[in-house]
Amino acid sequence: MQHLPIIYRINGFSLLELMMVVAIVGILAVVALPSYQSHITQSRRSDAQNSLLKWQLQQERYRISHNLYANAIALPPPVSDLYEFSVSNISATTFTLQAQALEQQLTDSGCTVLSIDQSMLRQPLSCWPK
Repeated sequence: MQHLPIIYRINGFSLLELMMVVAIVGILAVVALPSYQSHITQSRRSDAQNSLLKWQLQQERYRISHNLYANAIALPPPVSDLYEFSVSNISATTFTLQAQALEQQLTDSGCTVLSIDQSMLRQPLSCWPK
């Protein structure tokens, strides 16, 4: 009796196919990562702007009650790991609120310092939504 060899077909991927997949994934990552980082930076900037707007509303409420704007002791600034908030130019009729970027947000070129005052003047204008 003659035994015929049984040929086993091995199912799987060749090294060349795996290397092509790795190359394609690498190219996609190189293209997508800067866009993702930009989106994250803009999202964090938006959070700081929202904090400034909320703080501005608190200042207006404080002025209604006390007939002057609050300093940082009477109305503490928001707390953030990515921005340092401060108030300046405080008088009975004026104030300026600022958010200074820290750490990762320093890459947000042109928008590292955001500010808003009692008349809703926002600086730099190009960093705020229209």
